[in-house]
Amino acid sequence: MDHRVYADNAATTKLSERALQAMMPCLTTIFGNASSIYTEGAASRKIIDKARETFAQCLGVKNPNEIYFLSGGSEADNFAIKGAAELMLKKGKKHIISTRFEHHAVLHTLEYLEKHGFEVTLLDVHENGIVRPEEFEAAIREDTGLATIMFANNEIGTIQPIKELASIAKKHGVLFHTDAVQAVGTIPVNIEDLGVDMLSLSAHKFHGPKGVGAIYIKKGIRLPNLIHGGAQERGYRAGTENIAGIAGAAEALKESCEVMQERNARLERLRDKLIDSLLKIERSRINGDRIHRLPGNVNMCFEGVEGEAMLLCLDLQGVAASSGSACTSGSLDPSHVLLAIGLPHEIAHGSVRLTFSTETTEEDIDHIISVLPPIIKRLRDMSPLWEKIVNG
Repeated sequence: MDHRVYADNAATTKLSERALQAMMPCLTTIFGNASSIYTEGAASRKIIDKARETFAQCLGVKNPNEIYFLSGGSEADNFAIKGAAELMLKKGKKHIISTRFEHHAVLHTLEYLEKHGFEVTLLDVHENGIVRPEEFEAAIREDTGLATIMFANNEIGTIQPIKELASIAKKHGVLFHTDAVQAVGTIPVNIEDLGVDMLSLSAHKFHGPKGVGAIYIKKGIRLPNLIHGGAQERGYRAGTENIAGIAGAAEALKESCEVMQERNARLERLRDKLIDSLLKIERSRINGDRIHRLPGNVNMCFEGVEGEAMLLCLDLQGVAASSGSACTSGSLDPSHVLLAIGLPHEIAHGSVRLTFSTETTEEDIDHIISVLPPIIKRLRDMSPLWEKIVNG
């Protein structure tokens, strides 16, 4: 295959050259334990402190000590939600609000808490994939202690009104956490302006290394320790720090923020070009709001087509894509996100998610446009379901 297109950047991104170069000294010459007081340890500590300052600057956080490093988005979500739940218990509150289309790192954590006596309300996200603030406020009860609502959906790319939702939560004395894994490094995120209490992110979504992420925790909120042991991350997360990963993550975030405006203008144009072209296919639909969505996200359904077969055919034609979250790609069930926006099972099964990055070119988009329609036609020609659809 002469032309290979990587179109699954929502699952993970390629490590940037700048991030790699920032990591290399930490894998060779700067190897000291950051908790040690001698010179080698101090060199490692300096890298962590600088990275924390970089994260704070990029995310609009005045106090770098409100940024804590850990292994990624799933750990950050678990830490925020379970920790906040423990704080809630001390105040006699056992009600949590979230949405039906959160990442499973959130949904499965909430299921765990339900088994331990908490009550969870999952808000509808409607056909456009966006939470309605008035419905969020109506769901708040006297015993509501936490709301956790994602910044941008990992499958359909819809962006939520986080600032407005956080303001409502604050008015009612409810802690507000957002899973911003798909947003940070992709669109502007200013934490001070948003007014959230906690925010999760993961480096491998913005061309940083895998296995490193961070969480913002507003000063004054003291969650229970995540891992007991040493005093790393101010006691929250014991264990010798992943210096190389932290250095790479900081450089990747800095680079992403530097190129964001120019990159996003280009990606929005490429995204819309692809959507407009694919919507010409009979019985196709775009999933989620067309305006309030990530610049590099295209999620579409094609009736009469099995998503898995479509992905395999795309791969043979040089396109790496997905039908939803990489964390559930082994599942044969339709996406819970697509069901949450009201799609019936038979249509949700025929979905494809194409997500782009800095490296995506016009040639990549043209290649997808050239290979995907024939794939859909060929699969429909073999499908008894499609025959039933066209015959009414």
